[in-house]
Amino acid sequence: MTFLRRTWYRFSRLGKGRRKKQKWRNPTGRHNKIRKRRKGYSARVSIGYSKDKTTKGRIDKKIPRIIHNLKELEKIGKNEIAIMGKIGGKKRIEIIKKAKEMKIQIKDMNIEKFIKKTDRRKK
Repeated sequence: MTFLRRTWYRFSRLGKGRRKKQKWRNPTGRHNKIRKRRKGYSARVSIGYSKDKTTKGRIDKKIPRIIHNLKELEKIGKNEIAIMGKIGGKKRIEIIKKAKEMKIQIKDMNIEKFIKKTDRRKK
């Protein structure tokens, strides 16, 4: 469940059309209906909405691992997904090619598309 700040849809500064700005802030007004947990108003953040312990912190049911070099990539297991750390361009290309060989998934990256783009730049 996503919890959004009260009246976020009215103003661009609160996140209308801007995903990063759409964050939860606790309601504080005197007559605020969300703060009073009135029926028909959006839900307020509380303990009961947390995820299961088995799925918490996972990405596509896999454990995320941050990668900075090839050694860390080789240690990745079957039930894990790679996340690229802060890496330079040359090392990034090496890691991605190795991940393609090992058939390891990298989060938020289309490996074939990235390799094609880098090959075009080299030519």
